[in-house]
Amino acid sequence: MRLIATISMAVILGVGLTQGANSQTFPTQDIKFVTGFPPGSGADIITRFVAEKFRTKANRTVIVENKVGAAGNVAVEMVARAKPDGYTMLLLTGSSVAASMHLFKSPPVDVPKALRIAATISKQAFMMVVDSSSPYKTVQELTDAMKKKGASASYAVAAPSGIVMGELYKALSGVEAVEVRFRTGADSLNELATGKIDYAMLDPQVALAQSAQGKLRILAHSAGTRFKFRPDIPTMAENGIKGMDLTGWWAIIVPAGTPDPIVAQVNAWMNEILREPEVREFLARTGGDAFISSVEDGQKLFISEGKAWEEYLRIAKIEKQ
Repeated sequence: MRLIATISMAVILGVGLTQGANSQTFPTQDIKFVTGFPPGSGADIITRFVAEKFRTKANRTVIVENKVGAAGNVAVEMVARAKPDGYTMLLLTGSSVAASMHLFKSPPVDVPKALRIAATISKQAFMMVVDSSSPYKTVQELTDAMKKKGASASYAVAAPSGIVMGELYKALSGVEAVEVRFRTGADSLNELATGKIDYAMLDPQVALAQSAQGKLRILAHSAGTRFKFRPDIPTMAENGIKGMDLTGWWAIIVPAGTPDPIVAQVNAWMNEILREPEVREFLARTGGDAFISSVEDGQKLFISEGKAWEEYLRIAKIEKQ
């Protein structure tokens, strides 16, 4: 019995030492960042920027892989089922990943159990936009016009946050516009320009870039408060759409079983990156304020977001797909 106990203890200690050694030497190979949207999308732009910055900290190549499909869920499932060793990470908005549990009748994974937040990156909001040639200068002007158009009005969406923002706007304003779903926000621009679609709920990367070129007009954003990077853009709530507070936040997400020391290292590196002025300027240009948090606070937010999005979907009366 003593021999068995001694052998068992040696095995346990051996496993523990191996895990500890692996964590301490992380990384020993290339790292993969997975995003759920195609090259050139807002998600892809942010992922590739963060990947390059992360490379300088890890001293390893960081490969970006675009796993497109099911509003990001293909990427979510891939990472959730990956080996939990820190070499496969998901870069998406933690809010939309949490929402996926409630958007689909059969979500690919139990998100809070299968994934954990390693580090937060930025806070952002989705934008209500119209073409620059549109006659609508405010949310109220657009709302009044859309109510007159009734079901002949239409709007564009692509990502989950935009889908929910669109439905919440209709539920809170009484507008009956028809949703038109695109693969990416950029794919909707021609339809907006020709007037086939009246307005859109777009990710801030596309909205801000097109606004800077004079092609789109931003009417408001979905968060509850204004952002430091663009205090001139009002909230939907300020424009009479009371009850809307959809604040997205980007994160590095890993499989739930990833060792704590590796998660802590990823968090520390990302927080160092977020303190760089160049990074804060980039995040501002792409629609967000830098968001530094601990591993524990990031996970608490992840869990609470799932509950919040369940309520948003109920208010918006969105049926599970």
